[in-house]
Amino acid sequence: MRHRRRPAGATPTTRTAVAALALALVPLAGCASPEGLKNEGRARSVNAPLELWPQYTPAPLRESDNPAALKPLPGVPRIPGGNMKDADPLAVLDADYTSDGDRAPAPRSVRRPELHDLTDDGKPDLITVVDLDRRTSDLRVYTVRNAVVTRILALRGVLAGVELAAGHLAVREPTKDPRYVSVTDYVWDGHSMGLWDLTLDVAHKPKPSPTAPSPAPTSAPPSPTSIGRRVPRAAPGPPGTPP
Repeated sequence: MRHRRRPAGATPTTRTAVAALALALVPLAGCASPEGLKNEGRARSVNAPLELWPQYTPAPLRESDNPAALKPLPGVPRIPGGNMKDADPLAVLDADYTSDGDRAPAPRSVRRPELHDLTDDGKPDLITVVDLDRRTSDLRVYTVRNAVVTRILALRGVLAGVELAAGHLAVREPTKDPRYVSVTDYVWDGHSMGLWDLTLDVAHKPKPSPTAPSPAPTSAPPSPTSIGRRVPRAAPGPPGTPP
């Protein structure tokens, strides 16, 4: 029997090693830049967050601290139709504040009430804002549940804006960076105005106040024949002659 001679150095082990090395180099060649591999420096070490004072935990949130806690208002007439447009906004605010032992807000501190459907029942809810001072305001939202006027949201803060979009109520508040505001997004979840999202957004620039129209001119306008025309001047005469 004749045996075929293998070329020198072409053992199966050698061919397998060469093929494995070629496969290993393919990803490196694909990731390398045209200038070749570069050293970006030492990789930053990743450490787990260091928790400070782990033995301290806050007390559970009280119902009075929960801005979305439901509060039926005593002393407000029942609304069988379930529509907040049938309620007196000032009477609703008075009942809400006085039931907590606070003074009823002055009518001049109450912004124009808004009626919008936040509970997705096809009937408008009442959205109010009471300006406590030049900076702090109370935002309160009311709906009708089983013919009873019920507060579904109460927030106190610096209101940089209040917006509605697709049933969401977004409350904008300033941050220490005047370029950004924090946005707290609330939405009705079927039982309460739940917190939907917390984000940062670019602060709105104040809109310029409209300028007053300029007063009408009191003097008569120039005649059309004198506009854009120059009166020719006579050439000067010889010295000693009158003009």
